[in-house]
Amino acid sequence: MGEIAAYTLEVARQLAPAISADVSVRQILASEIRRRMNRYELMDRRFRHKYEMSFEEFRERRVVEKQGYGFEVESDYCDWEMAVTGLAALREQLARLGDGGSARNR
Repeated sequence: MGEIAAYTLEVARQLAPAISADVSVRQILASEIRRRMNRYELMDRRFRHKYEMSFEEFRERRVVEKQGYGFEVESDYCDWEMAVTGLAALREQLARLGDGGSARNR
């Protein structure tokens, strides 16, 4: 694995002071993951409110098909699916970052 430039590490340690550069970088990454999770959670809530159901129900009830494959409902489906799958992936990444360092070896 390549090395991180000294200035990059300096900035990371200024942004997230910690006992090591690794911990500083992990804190910054965790903050970015949480920011993205917030965006996806907002999208999920918006669609839940709009359709009055969860994404799973939306898919199982075949709402896109029932609404005639309209642009808006298909677009909502794609965006909602991205939010739901993105949330799952980000939760896993966040958990791996906080697992005591063994994520580095995967």
